[in-house]
Amino acid sequence: MTDGPESDRSCPGAFARAWAKAVSGTSYLPMTQAQLEALLHRLTGRLAEALRSEPFDQRIGQQVGAELVAAHIASAEGLGRTVEVIQLRLLRDLGLVADDGEDRMARLLATVATGYARALRDRTLDEQESIRRAAMVARAQAERALRDSEARFRHQANHDPLTGLPNRALLTERLTAAIAGRGADRVGVCFLDLDRFKVINDSLGHQIGDLLLVAVGERLRQAVGEHLVARLGGDEFVILVERSGGADDVVRVAETALAAVRRPAVVAGHELTVSASIGIVEQPVDGTTPGELMRAAGSTLHWAKAAGGARWSVFDADRNERELARYALSAAIPAALERGEFLLDYQPLTSLRDGAVLGMEALVRWRHPQRGLLRPDAFIGLAEETGLIVPLGGWVLAEACREAAGWGDGSAPAPFVSVNLAVQQVRRPGLVDEVRGLLRRTGLPPERLQLELTESTMMSTAEEPVRALRVLADLGVRIAIDDFGTGYCNLAYLRGLPVTELKVAGEFVTGLRAPEPASRTDERILASLVSLAHALDLTVTAEGVETAEQADRLRAIGCDAAQGWHFGRPGPAARHLTRSPALSGTPAR
Repeated sequence: MTDGPESDRSCPGAFARAWAKAVSGTSYLPMTQAQLEALLHRLTGRLAEALRSEPFDQRIGQQVGAELVAAHIASAEGLGRTVEVIQLRLLRDLGLVADDGEDRMARLLATVATGYARALRDRTLDEQESIRRAAMVARAQAERALRDSEARFRHQANHDPLTGLPNRALLTERLTAAIAGRGADRVGVCFLDLDRFKVINDSLGHQIGDLLLVAVGERLRQAVGEHLVARLGGDEFVILVERSGGADDVVRVAETALAAVRRPAVVAGHELTVSASIGIVEQPVDGTTPGELMRAAGSTLHWAKAAGGARWSVFDADRNERELARYALSAAIPAALERGEFLLDYQPLTSLRDGAVLGMEALVRWRHPQRGLLRPDAFIGLAEETGLIVPLGGWVLAEACREAAGWGDGSAPAPFVSVNLAVQQVRRPGLVDEVRGLLRRTGLPPERLQLELTESTMMSTAEEPVRALRVLADLGVRIAIDDFGTGYCNLAYLRGLPVTELKVAGEFVTGLRAPEPASRTDERILASLVSLAHALDLTVTAEGVETAEQADRLRAIGCDAAQGWHFGRPGPAARHLTRSPALSGTPAR
């Protein structure tokens, strides 16, 4: 291959420009047009070198093809246009003439195409390998991120966000495993609750309260060592003793926990001292469940709280049975009211002057379908604890007014009915309207209704309830203080209350049965109370009178009336309305 007669007019630059124009747009090229032309100008020189080389060097064409691919001229269209430009213009633009020009041109194009195809194949394989490796790396990263995420979510699901301690879910899981697993015959639970924690939240704010909970949680974790400490929420924590050796082991853990909580803690500049109460359950793993253990621990915690707090209590199955029975009884009160299971008995309040029945106290009974007839001491306390005393007391008041309206035949004054009011009833805003409505509906005169309140209720009653009692007294309703002498015993305070009668507690009357001179002390106390009450224009009724001797001595000191088995046991009203007066001697039936 030699230069032709027009070699002085050869123009590699023109060929390179034509080549660049031909391949532009066939592939994405990360270079400017000038850079492309410079690249192809250099490759034009290599093509010319290949055509002139003796013998023909096919490596040059292959290198040109590879460089095209390396420059991202890597499409079928780009290769096709390259072959076309080289075939049509290379010899002419470079002014090359040779006898074997066509043969060499064909071989050159073949080597360019071969180098191009090999480079494109290698690049494709490299890209595929890179993609494969990138996919493997991405998959590994995704799996690691998923594991981390699952671990994080698992931790969040099983731990308290405030203290970082295990939460109820993890506690239940561990407790279930402890009960179901082998190697441990007994398990223990300490259910801990901070005493009066609400005071800290209310006075210092929930942020300080939260910081204190964090401090308490950390102290418990450090104090009990290998035992699991969980926070259930609020100020409740649980310590799980998975391999208990007996109740003493769990008690030691509880005492350690209480001591740790008692230490003063400095929280955000505040030195705080708190105590805790703990309910302890320790028992064999056979025959129990996590739910039963936690319920038992919760009940026992309540016992510790009820005993004053800052202590632990151990679960007692017999006591728990009694507590459950009491709860079931209190829960049955609303339905019992609807079914009409309650009834009233009455006990007479008898005049010590002439033996006449002045009034009758209404005493509620419960005709329980399973337990038979229940006296008030079996359920009144429960009703007061649960607030059910309000509907129950309302029924007693209404029923007593309804029945009392029918007493008497007109031949003598009908006795009044005396009804006990609980403190919750006295403090209700609608008491006056309730009583007015009952008197109106039943037709019972106001002076024939007496409301009995305990001494402690009267002494602790705020101004608004006292005002309501004054309104009722102005209507003519009698107001009596029941069990007087067992509480404040402040007669001076009674001057400002709308009270008409004192019912002296039976404890003083019982003393009258003792041999002298011991009984003389109670007699003098009673005489003083009667004298002071009369000075305040109050009548006095003695409760718990069981003998004629007691009645005689009460009459001698000036007591106005008496109530007790000597004058009549509780029973239907008709029994007391028809009996003869009883002053002494044989007790009334």
